[in-house]
Amino acid sequence: MAASVAALAAGGAWAEGGKVKVGMITTLSGGGAGLGIDVRDGFMLATKMAGNENLEVVVEDDQRKPEIAVQLADKMIQSEKVDVLTGIIWSNLAMAVVPAATAQGKFYLSPNAGPSALAGKGCNKLYFNVAWQNDNLHEAAGAYANDAGYKNTFMLAPNYPAGKDALTGYKRTYEGEAAGEVYTDLGQTDYAAQIAQIRASGADSVFFFLPGGMGISFLKQYANSGVDLPVVGPAFSFDQGILQAVGDAALGVKNTSQWSKDLDNAANTKFVADFQAAYGRLPSLYASQGYDTANLL
Repeated sequence: MAASVAALAAGGAWAEGGKVKVGMITTLSGGGAGLGIDVRDGFMLATKMAGNENLEVVVEDDQRKPEIAVQLADKMIQSEKVDVLTGIIWSNLAMAVVPAATAQGKFYLSPNAGPSALAGKGCNKLYFNVAWQNDNLHEAAGAYANDAGYKNTFMLAPNYPAGKDALTGYKRTYEGEAAGEVYTDLGQTDYAAQIAQIRASGADSVFFFLPGGMGISFLKQYANSGVDLPVVGPAFSFDQGILQAVGDAALGVKNTSQWSKDLDNAANTKFVADFQAAYGRLPSLYASQGYDTANLL
């Protein structure tokens, strides 16, 4: 990683003392808009705090649609002549954009999506995930389930690359049985059928990965269902926006994360205070990842 970043710094616009142009493709409308807005705001806060006048950022809304993301990436590479791409939230969009971008010699710094297909054999020296690999936090959730003594978990995730990585990661460390394993539609808002399956499954716990509006819908419906099984999930299922939206419905849940607003160190304390001062709200996991991405750049 250090060698590749050094190569970027030594080449192109940076070597010439000109501007570095960053193309940010992220979700700013629809059910996942809160995630993209937080990534954008965290990224822009870090660039402002750095005071780097040689950095230009072009921001576009992918509308959570792979075809739109591809069109935007093509425009940014061919017309805008960006040096670096970043911003994508959803793994299916990352799979549509990242391989083509790196094949054209462009760096991609991911503030969120980390599909397993872009690791291992699919790895590229121009691709960096600043946040995590998709299955990391789910592996931690599986390990927690073992420690908590859960033996029969019902598992739930959306049917797209990150959802499949989520259940794969959970099962990699979880030592118990599966009371059920269900893939829902991406963007689904009605979970009555899945909650009925949970109720009838004989499960002793629930693991779910449902980011953004999906998590809000599920948690509210689950809390009102009368099903009273312990719930475990990654931070994406319980981010700041979801917790504010669901209120008491999130009481008692356990989540795994690589970041928290309560981390007790000087850098994090400053980030949380600066973000709240700039935007009038607490930062989320996604905001922290956008912030870290800009600081790496």
